[in-house]
Amino acid sequence: MAIVPDLLQVKDLRKTFAAKRGLFSRNRRAVHAVDGVSFSLGTGETLGLVGESGSGKSTLGRLMLRLIDPTAGSVQLEGRELTTLSPAQVRAMRSDIQMVFQDPYGSLDPRKTIATTLAEPLKVHGTWTPESSARIRETMLRVGLNPDHAERYPHQFSGGQRQRIGIARALMLNPKVLVLDEPVSALDVSIQAQIINLLKALQRERGLSYVFIAHDLAVVRHVSDRVAVLYLGKIVELADRDTLYGNPAHPYTEALLSAVPHPDPDAAQARRPIIAIGEIGSATQLPSGCRFHPRCFRARALAGGAPGAVPEVCQREEPVLQARPAGGFVACHFPEPVRSLSPDSTEH
Repeated sequence: MAIVPDLLQVKDLRKTFAAKRGLFSRNRRAVHAVDGVSFSLGTGETLGLVGESGSGKSTLGRLMLRLIDPTAGSVQLEGRELTTLSPAQVRAMRSDIQMVFQDPYGSLDPRKTIATTLAEPLKVHGTWTPESSARIRETMLRVGLNPDHAERYPHQFSGGQRQRIGIARALMLNPKVLVLDEPVSALDVSIQAQIINLLKALQRERGLSYVFIAHDLAVVRHVSDRVAVLYLGKIVELADRDTLYGNPAHPYTEALLSAVPHPDPDAAQARRPIIAIGEIGSATQLPSGCRFHPRCFRARALAGGAPGAVPEVCQREEPVLQARPAGGFVACHFPEPVRSLSPDSTEH
């Protein structure tokens, strides 16, 4: 399927939350959950969003649907600005962009039958007709559910079946974009494969565009056309799948990819992982300069390997996302791997 560019455009999107400094404190501090994110999504394209917990992936997904309001920035769907819509306009907009949530157990109302759950979007948007019952059965059948089970309740289905129900609910309004927030992370591996194959088949049939949020880079590689890597609310690398997985430019991307299990046991045993020292930083106390520099093995190698030593530019200046010769974009002062830092010399 040919990808038509710029169905969805996100420009300099930001979300800052106010959080108390302590349980009894009146003072508040800013939490920079999403801090200047820009990307585009084409028709029929899947963009993977990856990063550690706390990187801002799920918040970004909710901003795109206006489930939470942005602090600043722009989200445009087919040229229409979404961030300035009224509540009534937001409701109408959601017929074009829907979300599939991570938790197949918590995202369904246990008091409603599946038929009621699937009918609800149509009734909310005023498109329910006598023929809609047949549409519910057709949608259930298409996602691999037995239409004769439409009057059952969520607790009567397995986790994989519940996620199929969530996908069916998202499809009822014939959206153009699905934001998939960790859609298979709560499922067994064999069920994950079934759901991913279903999503790919639906994309081919309907021309859907996906924003696929995940922490499992093996899954993201299988489903994505392009991949964006987030760290502390910013995109640090954005490239097509083969470029990013075959020739990562950002040290954070390198560290993430090195942790992906290798299918060849001998190769996996010979390879020592690149480990970013420490945990992801705080979104309330962002490091100066490059946000990744306190954990960056590449910066330490360039500074001679001394503990805590990194180039001054990494501490002083925040890198901007720039095009790289191999393709894609990277936000790093030293965007090529340090060849002298072999896997055997990587710090653990």
